[in-house]
Amino acid sequence: MSAVLEDVVSGLPVLAAARGQALAAGLPHAGGVTPRDAWALVQQGHAVLVDVRSAEERKFVGHVPSSVHVAWATGTALTRNPRFVRELEARVPKDAVLLLLCRSGKRSALAAEAAAKAGFENAFNVLEGFEGELDAQQQRGHADGWRHHGLPWVQD
Repeated sequence: MSAVLEDVVSGLPVLAAARGQALAAGLPHAGGVTPRDAWALVQQGHAVLVDVRSAEERKFVGHVPSSVHVAWATGTALTRNPRFVRELEARVPKDAVLLLLCRSGKRSALAAEAAAKAGFENAFNVLEGFEGELDAQQQRGHADGWRHHGLPWVQD
């Protein structure tokens, strides 16, 4: 990581803490941040929010305004997108702080790992995802996730 970028990341306590936790846990990417922290970083211009859900999920479930869309998997079968890294490289600079968002935080963790392996040194996972985990009634959005926290989103 460049010294300038390292200073930026270390100057942001949320990202520095996430990186430290990721190193301690042996994660293959820069770490994870909560939806609220992710939104604050995006609003302050410190990070780019990358939605890695399928186009169908974004259209029918909703998405964060001004997020960059690069699908980790495509179609209703969620087939792994073999062009993910190339598409990501075409949309965002490698030195950007990336916050990757999916439905529950699982696919975005895999996407963050792939991004890190491709040289994106500041690829962070947005924990909880857009919709959150399933609850006892097998429903999402009641306990955690971007929408649960009342963060901005729109629906087509």
